Amino acid sequence: MTAPEEHTRLLAAESLATGDVTGWFERLYSAADRGEAVVPWDRGGAHPLLVEWAEGRRVSAGRALVVGAGLGGDAELVAGLGYDTTAFDVSATAVRSARERFPLSVVNYSVADLLDPPVGWRGAFGLVVESLTVQSMPRSVRTAATESVSSFVAPGGTLVVIAGELGDGDPASGPPWPLTRAEVEAFGAGGLTPVRIELLPAPQDPTARRWLAEFTR
Repeated sequence: MTAPEEHTRLLAAESLATGDVTGWFERLYSAADRGEAVVPWDRGGAHPLLVEWAEGRRVSAGRALVVGAGLGGDAELVAGLGYDTTAFDVSATAVRSARERFPLSVVNYSVADLLDPPVGWRGAFGLVVESLTVQSMPRSVRTAATESVSSFVAPGGTLVVIAGELGDGDPASGPPWPLTRAEVEAFGAGGLTPVRIELLPAPQDPTARRWLAEFTR
């Protein structure tokens, strides 16, 4: 385990001990903003599996939502596809940092909570991207988080999910808390139909695998 992952798990454990399942995100991004921590999942750009999914896609004029946008890499890719893109994170520091990282961005970066999202987002987006966010939340809220993600997809819309695979050797403690196939399939609840659910080699770690799933309503 790398030092950034150890630090992230410590922050998460402290937050969860008080019953706060999301408070550690702000603590992590604030520490990173001060140069005191590293955000383990930040690659400086879009997730490679999202890049793969986006290849060859036609420009779209629809609306898109990026869940748990962090420092904005995925959101900028989605906006580059032509979508009117909203990206949110529960951490106000992450949102501010994303705006600073991409000062000319057309993305609407917003602070919001996946477990209590704006009512107007329900069924409002032609594309929803969920990359590594649900797996960063404890299993006690997994069903609620999954259902919230799925609820954003408009009729005829698409949901893209990227997550780690739960393997035999994965620790019970997290984050992350990787997903089983059944947990990936659960994104199809509420009227979504799976288009693809694949296990692919993890970027930068060929010994691990990542889920890349696509659903449509």
